[in-house]
Amino acid sequence: MTPIGYEWFALLGAFGASVPVYAVASAGHGGATPIKLALAGAVITALLGAWTTSLLLLDQGTLDQARFWLAGSIAGRSTDDLKLLFPIIIVALLFGLFLGRQINLLSLGDDNTRGLGQRTAFVRGGAAVSVTLLAGSAVAIAGPVAFVGLVVPHMVHSLVGAGYRWILPYSLILGPCLVLSADVAGRIITRPAEPQAGIVTALVGAPFLIHLGHFTKLAEL
Repeated sequence: MTPIGYEWFALLGAFGASVPVYAVASAGHGGATPIKLALAGAVITALLGAWTTSLLLLDQGTLDQARFWLAGSIAGRSTDDLKLLFPIIIVALLFGLFLGRQINLLSLGDDNTRGLGQRTAFVRGGAAVSVTLLAGSAVAIAGPVAFVGLVVPHMVHSLVGAGYRWILPYSLILGPCLVLSADVAGRIITRPAEPQAGIVTALVGAPFLIHLGHFTKLAEL
């Protein structure tokens, strides 16, 4: 398959996975809170991962080709990979940044937000589309680099506060820095081996997820 082929499949897969994640997170009291979205994402990821692994085991040749990509890496990536998705990434980024103020208002609750004239369905839907396009594009180019989307926003939140007009642009800077640092650290620490960046971010992100879950109030679930 050509690069443009699997990149479009990655975007379709991202939209296909986002629907059950949001459906699972929306169930129960309180709707789709950030913690419930993270947990639902972990559950759906495990389910789809098991299904993908089962398919790969049926073809040894495909397994050999896919196993390194599945670890997530920026090694060997060229600007040709980026060119195909660059317009989509730029549009999704600008739209996501534009929604920063509206996302802040959602924290007031749906009733209060509607009272201020906010179209909550449009904001939630627009944010979901923007996130899905960006996540799908990133995975299409670099593979599933784990935990970056979870760790970076919480790190930025601790630095700049709860305002999404600041969280979004700072995450845009800190996210690539984390991935690049993970790639460089892996090459230095395990030299001459070169572990994938996704392995290093998983080693950092897993303890962070445990920390986040330990200090989150059960009432938010």
